[in-house]
Amino acid sequence: MKNLFGSVKRDLPASIVVFLVAVPLCLGVALASGAPLIAGLLAGVIGGVVVGAFSGSQLGVSGPAAGLAAIVLTSIGSLGSFQLFLLTVVIAGVLQIIMGFARAGVIGYYFPSGVIKGMLAGIGVFIALTQFPHAFGYDKELETDSLTPDRQGGVFADLVHMFHDINYGALLVAVVAMGLLVLWERPFIKRNKVLGMVPGPLVAVVAGILMSRLGTIAPLLALGDNHYVRLPDVAGTPLREMFPGPDWSGITNMKVWTTALTIALVASLETLLSVEAADKLDPEKRITPTDQELKAQGIGNLVAGLVGALPITQVIVRSSANIQTGARTKLSTMLHGTFILLAVLLIPGVLGMIPLAALAAILIQVGFKLAKPKLFQEMWAGGWTVFVPFVATVLGVVFFDLLKGVFAGMALAAFVILRNNYKVPFRLAERDTEPGEPLRIELSEDVSFLNKASIQRALTAMPPGSHIIIDAGHTVALDPDVLEILRDEQVRALEKGSTVEIVGLREHRRTRVAARLSERHVHRSYRAADHAIPNKTEQ
Repeated sequence: MKNLFGSVKRDLPASIVVFLVAVPLCLGVALASGAPLIAGLLAGVIGGVVVGAFSGSQLGVSGPAAGLAAIVLTSIGSLGSFQLFLLTVVIAGVLQIIMGFARAGVIGYYFPSGVIKGMLAGIGVFIALTQFPHAFGYDKELETDSLTPDRQGGVFADLVHMFHDINYGALLVAVVAMGLLVLWERPFIKRNKVLGMVPGPLVAVVAGILMSRLGTIAPLLALGDNHYVRLPDVAGTPLREMFPGPDWSGITNMKVWTTALTIALVASLETLLSVEAADKLDPEKRITPTDQELKAQGIGNLVAGLVGALPITQVIVRSSANIQTGARTKLSTMLHGTFILLAVLLIPGVLGMIPLAALAAILIQVGFKLAKPKLFQEMWAGGWTVFVPFVATVLGVVFFDLLKGVFAGMALAAFVILRNNYKVPFRLAERDTEPGEPLRIELSEDVSFLNKASIQRALTAMPPGSHIIIDAGHTVALDPDVLEILRDEQVRALEKGSTVEIVGLREHRRTRVAARLSERHVHRSYRAADHAIPNKTEQ
């Protein structure tokens, strides 16, 4: 406790800045998720207070994440109710706690960077597409949970319909808010001691509130009640409506469990990526215990599902704001969650003055940052083996759903691995110019069954009468199937007048039994070959 309050002079100002950044983002993520806006604010409270209390991260900030917006939006639609979705959040929290005890904090290392970046870029495109209708004042519930246009509508249909029902006041708010967000990214703003301390999203929200009053002067710019943030009246709302619990009747629904597993994996992955980024930004270079972080996130999501909040992850935007404003301990993130709770209880009227178009502008910028053109250029520069899984993941997330998009990217990444293993299991050493010198094939460090075809093809292509030396001196793991091919090739080479010599072969645990069996097979084959070859010569 002493360490927690040891840097209160730094943590308190930082927590205020993070609070000002978090409120519009919590509302915006809820808007993009198709969930009640209060659910986003509750997630911010839980991410700050609950996760902050159990987390081992000193500077990471947790809350509702844009990366989960696509899952939430599609899941609420496919499950049929928000309460049933909350059950998936509870189960996901339990799964994360189990993952923490199972020491699964290294899970992020098993996903290729191209797939991870493709997932985030796809989410960015998804978020931007869902927010353009709000920017045009077309504030209605989406007719379907899919981006794919069909007879019922969908996001693409809304992108067409929004031009038929434009609210010019909302459009003006969105354009000005977007302009301010772009302006606040400029170096001269960031270098300014005063303006650099003011978060861009807060500037966009304040500008949106002020501009929404232009409707009293110009009726053409007037906003309707459906164009503002709508929060429940805390004083007059029963607790059951304020905090809707999960629908436990869906506990046997397989779709619930599939969604919960998806949330647990994606939330854990996004958290671990944010943890890694936050640790790199930490001026004291502290290392967050990832297994403990998974447990803390699991507890947070368990509570979130029980009280009606959105799922939670550690988020890099709020974490970086926390670090840049001088925070030193997790007191800052806990205080920011407390401030969000106080805002919901004490000033819900002020939050209700925020136009949805201003939040849409913030989310469009978030989507652009996740899917910026520079990212596509970097992936292209990495070669097709990186770019193809990246693009497949992006398209899968946008046109289907996040799980299918990641699966598509992982499948292509696995294909690339198989292809590389097929092509490069060995190196053909340079042959001396003098005739009669042997051909030397140097096997790589790890030769698996995936390399069988390419090794067999290379040996078959060797000209008759060759002297081939297969050097396994650098090989650490040699698959028994490959060893059997090499032994068989020693026998087949005799019929072509060639010699295959294996040097440097070590008795690895993986190959020991197969080597003994192959030795017996080779001895028998040699004896048969000794009788067969002279007969052919005599004929």
